[in-house]
Amino acid sequence: MTLIEIDDPEDDRLADYVRLRDVSLRRRLETENGLFIAEGEKVIHRAVAAGYRPRSFLLAERWLASLEDVLSTHPGVPVYVVSEAMAEQVTGFHVHRGALASLHREVRHGVDDLLAMNRLVVCEDIVDHTNVGAILRCTAGLGWDGVLLAPRAADPLYRRSIKVAMGAVFDLPWARLPDWADAVPTLQRAGFTVLALALSDDARDLPEVAASLPADVKVALLLGTEGAGLSSTWIDQADHVVKIPMFAGIDSLNVAAAAAVACYSLGPAGRRSA
Repeated sequence: MTLIEIDDPEDDRLADYVRLRDVSLRRRLETENGLFIAEGEKVIHRAVAAGYRPRSFLLAERWLASLEDVLSTHPGVPVYVVSEAMAEQVTGFHVHRGALASLHREVRHGVDDLLAMNRLVVCEDIVDHTNVGAILRCTAGLGWDGVLLAPRAADPLYRRSIKVAMGAVFDLPWARLPDWADAVPTLQRAGFTVLALALSDDARDLPEVAASLPADVKVALLLGTEGAGLSSTWIDQADHVVKIPMFAGIDSLNVAAAAAVACYSLGPAGRRSA
């Protein structure tokens, strides 16, 4: 492995890791340079195991031993060894896990790949990276096949999304829709029954709809933005509008929590227990 000790936070070799909390900067830098950042030993292991190629590593010395297997299989990739205080100077926050990697960004699936699947979660304009990461995690963990994202939805390969997803983003197929307006008709032409999760007056209870669907039906679940929810366009185009029955005067859940409930109810585990 190539260990390089650095003690200057302005060193140009650390450019991939600058100001990780500046979303606007990171969106531009990561897209233009074709990279993404993995944070933490477990996430780095999962990214590399999934075949993503590292560009470099930024590590506190205490993490060299636990990542030795990764580092030794990529001997030509620079390993920047820094103090934890300097890592904080470079990144703009306390890197409490002390380990970062910059990896090459790849487009692994297209929309057509996902349309050939059976159960899809479709995120309209969910802009919070934490929510996107949590949705990816429950999509994978509850037996669904993949995620489609509208053009304005948050980046699944943004550091925060990856961290919350616990690396599920590396293995779960996902793709970005090129056209918001035609998304629902596209799903329907591909044979999906499209369910919009929304608080419309005509919404049916989720367990009722789940019980009525044939076992072999292709299902696409539409999820809307954190504040306003799904657009009226997507709601009107959907085959069914569904809601999660609520109590105690609370009308809805956070979108990531709602995704977990709906994925369980409509997915393989929920259908077996019904």
